Amino acid sequence: MTYTGRRLKLARGSSPWLGPVLAMTATAVMRSRRSHRWARAVPPLATLSGLMLWFFRDPERQPAEGLILSPADGVVQSIDPQPDGRTRVAIFMNPLNVHVNRAPCAGTVASVRHIPGGYLPAFNKDSDRNERVVWHLDTALGDIEVTQIAGTLARRIVPYAHAGQSVDRGERIGLIRFGSRVDVYLPAGLTPAVTLRQRTFAARTRLS
Repeated sequence: MTYTGRRLKLARGSSPWLGPVLAMTATAVMRSRRSHRWARAVPPLATLSGLMLWFFRDPERQPAEGLILSPADGVVQSIDPQPDGRTRVAIFMNPLNVHVNRAPCAGTVASVRHIPGGYLPAFNKDSDRNERVVWHLDTALGDIEVTQIAGTLARRIVPYAHAGQSVDRGERIGLIRFGSRVDVYLPAGLTPAVTLRQRTFAARTRLS
């Protein structure tokens, strides 16, 4: 579901979670005049509805300058050189971050691969074995790999793009429900423009 109001846009793929909560809240409000039990349920349901709307917000973003941009809102959890010369930048997303992920640069989606796995907390060192979706983008810089990793709460990754599709820099490519982690592999020779524990914003923060 995508809803656009004057100030709020909701992410595609949020309806399975958001719809039932909003429906239950509306039911409680309508029945609260005749039932004290339903009246007592209104405040917690209204609070939950507000949190869900906040979790699934999808603000518009104007891409910043830079070779590679952050695909996610969050905090840089690690910056790790890889044996093949690439550098992995891992971005941890907490439940209050925007959950929509974006293309770090323009290119063509070479592949989108879903890999089953566990649901450890995304900050756990073994979370590399979690449920994840691995993207490979064919770009002017070469192959750019982006990995969306599910966590304890984020048990569903919703891709928006498909293999063979062209994407612009900063374009929405998918959703991780309730936050988790997104890894970007910078090609060999590129120096990270971020530091550990730096806050990032999808399409706005330059990674290189």
